[in-house]
Amino acid sequence: MSDPATGVVAWESGPHTEARTTDLDYHRLPVEQAIGDSVPMVGERVLGDFAGVTVGVWEIEPSVSHDVEIDEVFVVLSGDATVQFEDDTPDLELGPGSVVHLRSGQKTRWIVRDRLRKVFIAASTT
Repeated sequence: MSDPATGVVAWESGPHTEARTTDLDYHRLPVEQAIGDSVPMVGERVLGDFAGVTVGVWEIEPSVSHDVEIDEVFVVLSGDATVQFEDDTPDLELGPGSVVHLRSGQKTRWIVRDRLRKVFIAASTT
């Protein structure tokens, strides 16, 4: 069911989604986030919103990029990457099963060595 005012689809009970294989909508990462000559493809599928958060699946090709994070918790399904922080937060080594909390405003550098796919729960931006 979608909210007519926002177009956001509410997450309802019912059929499950196979997060490891579900189809995603792909686009290039914004050029200003890419580091180096390669601008990776990223994929995303928003599953819905509930209790003030958005739940979805996200994927990125091997690459190096930077970002300013939103408040998010995610679980890595596949891939291999390192997340570096501009503050004093230690680097994170990501692989299948990693569970991470990123805080809003953290400046990060993502070094993705093998296509990374994650399930995320993030603060709604609407």
